[in-house]
Amino acid sequence: MNTTQNLVLAGIDGSVLTGAVCDYAAWVAQKVDAPLKLLHTIDHHPEVADHTDLTGNIGVDSRDHLMDEIIQLDQQRSKLRLQQGKQLLQAARERVVQAGILDPITNQRHGSLIESLIELENDLRVLVIGVRGKVHENQPDKIGAKLEAIIRSLHKPILVVNAEFKTPERIMIAYDGSQAAEKALEMVATSPLYKGLICHLVCVSKDDGKGQLLEVAANKLQLAGGIEVIAKKLIGKPEQVLSEYQDQKGIDMTVMGAFSHTRVHDWLLGSFTVKMLTHSHKPLLLLR
Repeated sequence: MNTTQNLVLAGIDGSVLTGAVCDYAAWVAQKVDAPLKLLHTIDHHPEVADHTDLTGNIGVDSRDHLMDEIIQLDQQRSKLRLQQGKQLLQAARERVVQAGILDPITNQRHGSLIESLIELENDLRVLVIGVRGKVHENQPDKIGAKLEAIIRSLHKPILVVNAEFKTPERIMIAYDGSQAAEKALEMVATSPLYKGLICHLVCVSKDDGKGQLLEVAANKLQLAGGIEVIAKKLIGKPEQVLSEYQDQKGIDMTVMGAFSHTRVHDWLLGSFTVKMLTHSHKPLLLLR
């Protein structure tokens, strides 16, 4: 097993979904026999600082004294965030070890999460991340502020976690015949992650021609072996119909393409990916 490439990477931040992210990452790593890396980033962007610059409004001596205090306070904050990050990584490490991961890798990096992920992309097999971080963790109608940018920036599978871990038994492919959907189909057919699972292949469309594509896609999955396939064509608003189907059939995870349209299209008509991220109550494995 290669320890530097094909990593399963879990991005953790201490939010309520951190435990579930660790659990899903451990499940994926064991199923595909890949090393697991736990990543925590410390972003020092000045716009998130919680103090106000008042030094221009006071005398020179007082200003110098205040600047010294601000510098010391910033240093204390940095040390505290570093210690908190180390504790978070240690707790996450213990959790995945209990789940069966023998030698997880831990990594704390300074800088933005997106920049770190782009730097690590060549080593990634799958990224596992929560649908929202600490800023929006109590706002179930929102997704993480950085999530869309992360998905658009990477070209590796991203498992977006939105609920406590449940060992997947039934998955759903949101299939529309697009290039991204074909990529999802190929991945499910060939990856050990999905062997032994029940796969619902679901197409939401009024177009009768999509029914023929659905039949061809179902045959591909069945020929791959090791997967029970249930094909279904439905009509309605895709995000609503697929979310309802998830609940009705007890789907544990949905596999789908992400952001296959242009930003202008998404701005005018709304992004299907964002709608699914908002409406779905089950993890989404996204492909670009």
